[in-house]
Amino acid sequence: MATARAPRLGAIFLTICIDLLGFGLVLPFLAEVARDTFGVSAFIGTLLAPAYSLMQFLFVPVWGSLSDRIGRKPVLTWSIGATAVANAALCIALAYGQSVLWLFAARIFAGIATANLGTASAYIADVTPPKDRAKGMGLIGMAFGIGFILGPGFGGVLAQIPMNHRHGPWALAAAAALSVVNLVWVMAGLGESLPKEVREARGVGPRRLPMDFAATARVLHDGKIARAVAANFLLILFFSGMEQTLRFFNKDAFAMALGETGGLLAFVGVTAAVVQGLLVRRLSGRVEDSSMLRWGLVLQSIAFGGLAASPTIGRWFLYASAMVLAVGNGLSQPAVSAFVSKCADPSAQGSTLGVAQSMSSLARVFGPALAGALYGSALGVRSPFAFGCVGAAAALLLALPLRDPVLVPQSTSTQMS
Repeated sequence: MATARAPRLGAIFLTICIDLLGFGLVLPFLAEVARDTFGVSAFIGTLLAPAYSLMQFLFVPVWGSLSDRIGRKPVLTWSIGATAVANAALCIALAYGQSVLWLFAARIFAGIATANLGTASAYIADVTPPKDRAKGMGLIGMAFGIGFILGPGFGGVLAQIPMNHRHGPWALAAAAALSVVNLVWVMAGLGESLPKEVREARGVGPRRLPMDFAATARVLHDGKIARAVAANFLLILFFSGMEQTLRFFNKDAFAMALGETGGLLAFVGVTAAVVQGLLVRRLSGRVEDSSMLRWGLVLQSIAFGGLAASPTIGRWFLYASAMVLAVGNGLSQPAVSAFVSKCADPSAQGSTLGVAQSMSSLARVFGPALAGALYGSALGVRSPFAFGCVGAAAALLLALPLRDPVLVPQSTSTQMS
């Protein structure tokens, strides 16, 4: 039986928000500070982001699998506490460090600490009935949207306040403080969501590698899960590349100022958050998750094509395409998590969703590099978006055969609402 204390999804929502805020806060300044303060090249500075995403790729399934064995709350508690330490360490490294290696060490540790999205997704899956699963997963999408909107904005403002004559540390200090608040909330008010009788075998054996390849192979052996994960990988590969090259595209094709680009990205984030928080919640239980996933992919393929065509048509078409992209992404992201959770064994929700989120992190490692290479190639500035159109269409082909599984209702002893 789960603990008597009722779970509070607000704490899970805050956990994901803070993870995304910690990532978004540093976007406006970290690479630049690495170059200007620590004397490395711009390329080395940009590697701080893939280092973070790579650690998430490696450790999301580890924490997810561990949560299947010992419960969600212990893993989330450790992760949130470690996130506070990681943000504080990066704050100190930025303010007083003498080598860029300290920045990499702090970002690597932060990536390990914040690799809790699979566990958070599993918590939501534990406490929501299957017909409402996409509604619960929409919380994750809303948290992503809020982190994407607020993180860079607050980071840019706080980075202007110097610490030890350096810019950026106060943004990380604020992120560490928020993590401490979240830690107190989780420790005091979050109940365990996974009943003891449905956990995997007790004890945690030693891992030879941080990535559990056997668990990954086991999860992806299911054809439905493998198709959904592969479709999502393709989509995030090109979506993350869009995020990194959109500023270049706006400047080169439309002569847009930095503030205008920030406004456009905020518009995308707000639209995606509204779709996931309102539209998906209304559709959940009425429309199959696999159907929402397909429609999301259709819209995003159209939107990527629209972005590629916007320099010819006009700036208004850029904004229209960005809105369609946000709506499509708002539909597809909670839908794919809900679909995978429905296909997963109830006793392996954490490891299954951990593998899915790990593959998403891997896409975020390679996506920006691929988009940057395309953008600077002879194919031209439209090429990342043209390839995104093709990639989303390929993801749609993978998702076409998917249908939601027919599930037997869980007993009240293993499900909480």
